[in-house]
Amino acid sequence: MDELSTIEKADVRKSILDFEELLKKQDGVFLGDSVNCPLKHSFAPGIYVREIFIPAGVVLTGKIHKHEHPNFLMKGKVEVFTESSGGEVLEAPLSMISSAGTKRVVKTITDTIWVTVHHNPDNLTNTDEIEKNVIAENYEQFERFIEGKKSLVNRLKTFISNKLLIK
Repeated sequence: MDELSTIEKADVRKSILDFEELLKKQDGVFLGDSVNCPLKHSFAPGIYVREIFIPAGVVLTGKIHKHEHPNFLMKGKVEVFTESSGGEVLEAPLSMISSAGTKRVVKTITDTIWVTVHHNPDNLTNTDEIEKNVIAENYEQFERFIEGKKSLVNRLKTFISNKLLIK
């Protein structure tokens, strides 16, 4: 898919969110960790690893991650749709970097194991607490997070510039 304009990306983003709302209204829908899609959590100093098993034929939407992070499709074949790449088929083994703000619609073609790796600077082990640092509940929260990061970087640049000028 060619690079999308900002307006087209907004339309795709809205379509993904609308699709997610439709999914939630279907019978038999499960959200998050479940017996259908069990999660495995692993920790190393400064790192949180999340592994999910997704059976063939499942359609789901991913979460909005605040940070760029590595992903590994360890097993399986999936159809994926995102605002940045449109639709594509991914097949294991595969590694990729997800951009901050990426939200996916995924349909598993075969049983799938997907792993994400996240920065965990405070070495938290409570996954609810980790998610507060890693996941945006919606795009408005994500945009505020990004603006806050930009503001902090600009304040740091100003501070450093002023310190260098004062000699």
